[in-house]
Amino acid sequence: MVKTLTKHFERFLAGRADRLEHQIDYLLGYDEIKKEETRDAVENKIERQREILERRLRPLKYQAMDSKTYAEHVGEEAIRSLNQKRDLAIRAHRQSAKRRLKKHPEDDTTIRAQFEKAQNTTNAYFDKRIQDLLTRLGQKHQGNDLEAALVALKAQEDVIEQTLAQNRIRLEDRRTRQLEHFEKKIEKKISQTRKRLAALEERLHALNEKRGLTSDQLESDDILMVSNLTMMFGGLKAVNDLSFSVKKGEIFGLIGPNGAGKTTVFNCITQFYKPKDGQMLYRNHKGNVIALEDYKVHDVIKQGITRTFQNVELIFELSVLDNMLVGAHTMFKTGFFSHILHTRRMRREETIMHAKALQILKTLGLDMVKDAYPLGLPYGILKRIELARTLMAKPSLIILDEPAAGLNDSETLELAKTIKMIQKTFNTTIFLVEHDMQLVMDVCDTICAINFGKKLAIGSPQTIKNNKDVQEAYLGGE
Repeated sequence: MVKTLTKHFERFLAGRADRLEHQIDYLLGYDEIKKEETRDAVENKIERQREILERRLRPLKYQAMDSKTYAEHVGEEAIRSLNQKRDLAIRAHRQSAKRRLKKHPEDDTTIRAQFEKAQNTTNAYFDKRIQDLLTRLGQKHQGNDLEAALVALKAQEDVIEQTLAQNRIRLEDRRTRQLEHFEKKIEKKISQTRKRLAALEERLHALNEKRGLTSDQLESDDILMVSNLTMMFGGLKAVNDLSFSVKKGEIFGLIGPNGAGKTTVFNCITQFYKPKDGQMLYRNHKGNVIALEDYKVHDVIKQGITRTFQNVELIFELSVLDNMLVGAHTMFKTGFFSHILHTRRMRREETIMHAKALQILKTLGLDMVKDAYPLGLPYGILKRIELARTLMAKPSLIILDEPAAGLNDSETLELAKTIKMIQKTFNTTIFLVEHDMQLVMDVCDTICAINFGKKLAIGSPQTIKNNKDVQEAYLGGE
């Protein structure tokens, strides 16, 4: 009973620590958004001022035009209106001709000739009206001193540019003062939140020590250790006393023939399955060592573990960008009512997540399809979108279940580059199951081979390639 209560209390404290971490992330993200918003506000104000000042220049611009240019410019709207009336009149003649042809098909030649005559007459009438309009406007504009008008226009344009430059300096100074004040407030809030987070982490560390979970149980460079893992379905042992460890920052591959238990291992790590025996220790993003079997399946992602599945699991009714936001569902801290009421905090949080999603898509070369729907996109693109979506939850460990399944050779090569790039750019550990041995040998730092749920060998790609047990079980031997 005491042990169960301790576990629940630990989860409660871990949940509070997660909320504080997300609060820090929110404040840091909002700081960047605020800078962008104020920069855009300055540019918008300058643009509005430019429009107002240039509107005052319109009379001078008209005076500086020659008669023909003035007539065309000022009469543009009137000419457009006359051309629309012309089109309506010709359309009326055409409809009338069609009705007459239905009643009197034998007079086809006569009716067509009458339509051509009416069309020509209409065109001539409106051409004359447009020419008369241009003539009147040109005559009205004659007699202006163009050189004097141009000098006055140039002088006024210089005044406008000077005014805008002074306004920009004034607005930028005000923006700088506002940002300095805002950043001081943000830094104060972040400092307070970090103190609370440090106190919570100390309590969590003390609880872990009481339960025997200390950082000494994992090597300093390990992120995951699986010890004596056993998983049974009825009387069948899908995983049999399997042990291995994954180092932080590496690409770790798990290989084996069909039915070897690879996906079952993944499902045990992510708690889709509760193993019969064994222990799975994981160093989460806070650096604390936790026992994964103590967590529910929906809590594992909060510890920094994300995964993909063998099949594409995108939502085809949503755009690529919205699919990315689905992957950040654990990162949103505004609740149900905040989203109903569309509060300011909710809007800010959504803006931060949008910016993060766009940055990830840009990094992975997917920003061109951000507004597209997944249905109809190439399969290789869909796989890369799934990889991008895992990054929305700030994972320390990404689990990939047969990422190259269904891809052709060129798409597989592109996927290998993407996996390596994600490992380096986002400083994550990648744990993958894959049947494409070329991909495994190209990207993995360490490989573990299993068969019938038992470990055959573990080591570098070259070691696994030369292992006779692996050749016989997985590659077919010599």
